[in-house]
Amino acid sequence: MTTLTTFPSIFVPLVGLVFPAIAMASLSLHVQKNKIF
Repeated sequence: MTTLTTFPSIFVPLVGLVFPAIAMASLSLHVQKNKIF
């Protein structure tokens, strides 16, 4: 039960950091592909 309790405390910051990183990476790749710069 302790692993189930500590799982969200690790999972929430992980998602909060990984999801924006993936979003920024995909956005930069999309911009590079279309050459909006």
